[in-house]
Amino acid sequence: MVDTTPIGDEGLRLVANMESRYDTWLNATRTLRAGRLAWKTSNGKDYLYRAVDHRGNATSLGPRSPTTEALATAYEVARKTAAGTWERLEVEARMYRALRLPKIASYAGELLREMDIEGLLGEQVLVVGTNALCVYAIEAGRQLDSALDATEDFDLTYVGDLAGPALMDQPSIFGVLKQVDSTYTINSERSFQARNSQGNEVELLIATALDGQLSKYERLRPIPLPEQDWLLPGSRISHVVCGFDSRPARVVAPDPRWFALHKLWLADKPGRDPLKKPKDRAQGESVLHLVDAYLPHFPMDDAFESALPAELTPYLDDWRVQQHRRSRAP
Repeated sequence: MVDTTPIGDEGLRLVANMESRYDTWLNATRTLRAGRLAWKTSNGKDYLYRAVDHRGNATSLGPRSPTTEALATAYEVARKTAAGTWERLEVEARMYRALRLPKIASYAGELLREMDIEGLLGEQVLVVGTNALCVYAIEAGRQLDSALDATEDFDLTYVGDLAGPALMDQPSIFGVLKQVDSTYTINSERSFQARNSQGNEVELLIATALDGQLSKYERLRPIPLPEQDWLLPGSRISHVVCGFDSRPARVVAPDPRWFALHKLWLADKPGRDPLKKPKDRAQGESVLHLVDAYLPHFPMDDAFESALPAELTPYLDDWRVQQHRRSRAP
């Protein structure tokens, strides 16, 4: 399910430029999210205030001085930078779409941008499932089969700990969903899943190794799954991609080797939805192909095999056998 067509130099340059610009936009936007700054005059003196909520409440940062003037200048620079870089990103995103580069679901991109601004993406959650395939294709420099763009759900796996005292004021994952779309509600029958009024689904998964580490303030309550432990090791991949709405977002996904073998295992998992199994197998085989042919920095060597659990080793062995057969075929 992987197209043999390379993305090409033009596409790769575009992605690289967008990632640099996105980082600039993200940093500026985070500065703005800390609160709007404005000068107010009281008793003949100027004071710098930071807005702390939408009701207009503000806190004083002190009278006009070199320090507060520097803060005000930095805020103004961030405001102009965020607006200017996003305008440029929108232009580049249209070029991205014209080149038919890998895309994610539009609503997933909207959620990912908000999670990135709030510091959750890559630190607390990774993207798994169909939306992760885009970053593997971009990392490999190959076009993605159009069938792999189709997805009706958005899966995240938890990789961090929100319970630490320094993170108490950080928004919950479900809280971010509500910030983006107030119609998201928890599925009463599946506490790890949220849905919005348009039927879009978001699922939060968690490894058994992280059981008990999810913040008590998180309303999404995933069931610990042993197979999610397999998505924690290795080197993660991060790229900026676009949604079908031609808006950019960052995707941070697990190590492609572990992801691929995990998908192949899911295709054989007893109790797995039979309708999902063919897609699981196709995705696993596609990502293994990308790794083998185009990602030498993710070797599937003896060192990698020695780190695999017993459940995944047969899938790597089977893939090696198939590769050997193909190499000997006339």
